[in-house]
Amino acid sequence: MLNINKNNLSEEQSPYLLQHKNNVVNWQVWSKEVLDTAKEKKIPILLSVGYASCHWCHVMAHESFEDKATADLLNKYFLNIKVDREERPDIDYIFQSSYQLFNQTGGGWPLTMFLDENGIPFMGGTYFPKIASHGLPSFTEVILKVGEAYNQQREEIIKQSSIISKSLELRKTSVLNQDLENILQNIIINLDKKKGGYKGAPKFPTFNIYDSLLYFYNKTKNPNYLEPVELILKQLCSQGIYDQVEGGISRYTIDENWLIPHFEKMLYDNAQFVLLLAKFLRVKKNVYLEKKLIQTIEFINKNFINLKNNLLGSAYDADSDGEEGKYYVFNYNELKDIKDIEQYFDVKMDGNWENKIILREIKPAPESIISKLKAIREKKNKPFFDNKIQLDLNCLWISALISAHQVMPKNNYLQEAEKRYENLIISFFKKDKLHHTASGTLVFLEDYAYAISMLLDLFDQTLKPTYLLKAKDLCKKTTELFYLEKKSIFQKNIIKDNDLFHSPLDISDNNIPNGNSVMLLNFSRLGMKKEAKELSISLNGYLNIYKSLMVSSLKSIDYFLMKEKDNNCTENGCLI
Repeated sequence: MLNINKNNLSEEQSPYLLQHKNNVVNWQVWSKEVLDTAKEKKIPILLSVGYASCHWCHVMAHESFEDKATADLLNKYFLNIKVDREERPDIDYIFQSSYQLFNQTGGGWPLTMFLDENGIPFMGGTYFPKIASHGLPSFTEVILKVGEAYNQQREEIIKQSSIISKSLELRKTSVLNQDLENILQNIIINLDKKKGGYKGAPKFPTFNIYDSLLYFYNKTKNPNYLEPVELILKQLCSQGIYDQVEGGISRYTIDENWLIPHFEKMLYDNAQFVLLLAKFLRVKKNVYLEKKLIQTIEFINKNFINLKNNLLGSAYDADSDGEEGKYYVFNYNELKDIKDIEQYFDVKMDGNWENKIILREIKPAPESIISKLKAIREKKNKPFFDNKIQLDLNCLWISALISAHQVMPKNNYLQEAEKRYENLIISFFKKDKLHHTASGTLVFLEDYAYAISMLLDLFDQTLKPTYLLKAKDLCKKTTELFYLEKKSIFQKNIIKDNDLFHSPLDISDNNIPNGNSVMLLNFSRLGMKKEAKELSISLNGYLNIYKSLMVSSLKSIDYFLMKEKDNNCTENGCLI
């Protein structure tokens, strides 16, 4: 029987949830039993969503969730639920959308949402400090005000639920076709022509934009599409966002020069980074970028492995020894005796970030210098590794390896991709059903979409019919589980298992290209013209309203249209 008066996270598998198992907050997991308890006892819910490598999630945990006075208030007023956003992307999507509705601004993590007893949000924020600062109220002040407001205005708050749900409905037009390249041109206008990425700070790589640009370059040979791709890759590889010692990129930078990273390293970023590098190198040879590609693949294969089944975990934390970036940055005394290092990296006595040195490349360093930098780093404690295996991201990585194989066929990347696929079958393809994580209880649209895409990539390079047959089987299963006939769109979670107050229909690109966009590509590649046409028309209707959020769909819709005309197409571009 559920005991809501204690912390119930100790038996969970998520590294993020286990980080909070000793909090004095009485955390519960998201489940039907917990939601039914809130409803039965008429208790509002505090929902906290984060992930294991999230810096500000750690800050809020240390300040508030480990503080008895704060925890006592939370336990008094709310039933408290903790969610790993990587385990439950559907929950994260719905409540991030709710946050944006309430605050008219982008969300983030930690996500802190207040729900009524029926699981419907009525207020939300992200990080709240323990003590009021930078225009943000203290978390205890927020808890008291929201808790008391719910006690006094419970019925009025609950009555708002239908308005919230209606406001989250995606809008759609009846537009069947539009100028896709014109939409892309409008996106290019907002790109930084000197530094790459969107103008200003913070700077995120937003790989889906550059993948679509490269596709349209392959189709049209318009250099305006290729130039931003080359610029972003050279910037990412030479600046502080790239780990010049071991390889791989951080999630984003807080400045406009790609220098100062938010030091988390995510599998989803690095898989897309490798994909874009490999696709670009098929178009334009570049020895410098080839070396960065090889280094990043070696880094991920060595450092992201979950030894339990030789698949890849999710992320590295930004912090080590309680300090952000400590593992990655250097002080001047550590570097001053390395001969000629200032010829290769921006090394100054006063540093380039908080009196420390983030390595920014001036020109490629010889292995002798890299080895000395590695030796210094090996003395440090590594950041925490979230070894949680996610199916969609592992499939994306296999596709990245296959793409790299097309550039460097002698590097055994294809053989490695096939081995990783065999490991996936053992752990995640169970009883003709896929699983998102090792818990084996949930699965999402992106898991199926990226698994199908991976199988088609494997088939294209090996011509083994088993890959094609499995892809077709999974397409059928995806439609059965996720496709909403009335709206001609795929739902993010399994339709019959939805446990959220609102159906998560997601057409936006996020950390990775959207599942509906990937499924349109899958249908087109498989020659499923009826299914592809229906989904293409549907996405066109959303695209007319949500253009900037659906960049990967530009590629997917165009690819379908070209295939429909029987043009000579691959997913990298159509020869017309």
